[in-house]
Amino acid sequence: MRKLSTKMLLGIGCAAIFAAIAIFVSCRSESKQALDETPTRGDIKISVDESYQPIIDSEIFVFSRYYQYANITPRYKPEVDIINDFMNDSVKLIITNKQLTEEQIKTLRDTLIIARTTAFAFDAIALIVNKENRDTILTYQQVKDIFLGNIKTWKDIKPNSKLDKISVVFDNTKSGNVRYFKEKFEIATQLPENFYAVNTNEEVINFISKNRNALGIISVNWISDKDDPQSRKFTNGIRVMAISPFYDNTSFYLPEQGAIYNKSYPFTREVYLISRETFAGLGSGFVQWVTHDQGQRIILKSGLVPSVSPIRLIQVKH
Repeated sequence: MRKLSTKMLLGIGCAAIFAAIAIFVSCRSESKQALDETPTRGDIKISVDESYQPIIDSEIFVFSRYYQYANITPRYKPEVDIINDFMNDSVKLIITNKQLTEEQIKTLRDTLIIARTTAFAFDAIALIVNKENRDTILTYQQVKDIFLGNIKTWKDIKPNSKLDKISVVFDNTKSGNVRYFKEKFEIATQLPENFYAVNTNEEVINFISKNRNALGIISVNWISDKDDPQSRKFTNGIRVMAISPFYDNTSFYLPEQGAIYNKSYPFTREVYLISRETFAGLGSGFVQWVTHDQGQRIILKSGLVPSVSPIRLIQVKH
């Protein structure tokens, strides 16, 4: 057997030392992150469903005012992209209305990652039309028939309507808004040819404000905060449609807090914070903030419904 020279032994020894140093530095780096980052301090990026940009901007703004060494950078994306970010470990925290599947949870567990899901709000999907459109109510079945392609014109809804073909506009082909309706109405095929995608909820609102025949699909979060100048600006050129529950086609409800809370408005959903942090970092601190008193009050003010803090409904009689 060929003997190793002293020079070769030294080379192997050095390589082993360098490898050990690299592992040590990597471990120290992870430990340093845990030391440098706390629930109220650090620098993180999170992926957020674009539907919730108004409310998450508000939450981050107030959180950062309280904790000046906390820097949270939200990246607003369609639902599919933020789930991919989470599964690829590009971010430790996401905000979405879609829970992880059992397969996704198992995939994470196989890598010793436990995903923690926390509900923090109830949201609704609003159907909006142009300000000139006087058809402002739809039954649950009519909405379903629009998605199934059985209703394609405004005259199919109201024979004396002066409007023609319904152009249904939604935010993105990878959107959670459209996925919600496809699951609710059990649509396994492509949507009808009169459905069109833009890029964002804001683009849907702008399109509807300029097109009389269009019907838009947005998260109500974009228009629910009555004190927000941007929200009020968005509502200037549109009308929000009232929808009947699936069990009663004689009563109609707008996607407002009371109807979202008691689910009289039929198109509601829960919104989640999903974390894969392995220590109590800034993501965990933000989850605590949003799901406790101050964060929940911001949800209530925004026009959504807190899912953690109790709310009180007051009926006003005229």
